[in-house]
Amino acid sequence: MPTGIEVRHERTESARLDNFVDGAFAFAITLLVISGASLPRNVAALEHALRGIPAFAACFAQLALFWHGHVRWRDVVRLTDGPSLRLSLLLVFFALIFVFPLNMAYGGFLSSISGGALSPDFAAEAPSVRGIAALFVCFGLSYTCMAGTLALLFRHGVRKARLSREDAILARVNLLLWSACAATGLLSTIAALFAAATQIGGLIPVSGFIYGLLGFSGTLMRRYRKLLEGALPA
Repeated sequence: MPTGIEVRHERTESARLDNFVDGAFAFAITLLVISGASLPRNVAALEHALRGIPAFAACFAQLALFWHGHVRWRDVVRLTDGPSLRLSLLLVFFALIFVFPLNMAYGGFLSSISGGALSPDFAAEAPSVRGIAALFVCFGLSYTCMAGTLALLFRHGVRKARLSREDAILARVNLLLWSACAATGLLSTIAALFAAATQIGGLIPVSGFIYGLLGFSGTLMRRYRKLLEGALPA
């Protein structure tokens, strides 16, 4: 049984890790500020910056989703050890990389469907099929790495932590969820690589539509939870 000093030390280490992860995600979000490197100094600059709000909101939501995945892991698993520390730091590393293709992907998409009315900084760009495919590859790999890291965190918790029945179910459900997200990102990446290799522009939207498969994740998770509730002992 751990002593009081060991328990306090573990709580301190957990708090430090959580604060660092929270701060890193907050820093990643600041890289997406809609006004760019400086504050608008006239109405035209303000209007230009405000047109980037939808892309900023989408990027913010995506990063918040991954951040909440780590928060949920901490709430469910409550494990502080070497592998947990390394995987959490790896998640931060990927988040700081992910922010760049994330911003370009959402900004470029919203600019294209709005005819340049939204995210005007991307309106003047006309990348080639290979360039667009490369962006999807970067986005897909980053998405896969972050989701995969969260899946590994929950997998480690399932294997090593002493979990109650309810927490064991939640950990396994989240493990499946993030594994599905990682697989979806990888499938999108493969589609983008194929589009780049064949130079068929019509294949590029497939890379984006693949993420629509995640819309079925809620149904999958509910069925898996019911299966676990019947399989795990009370």
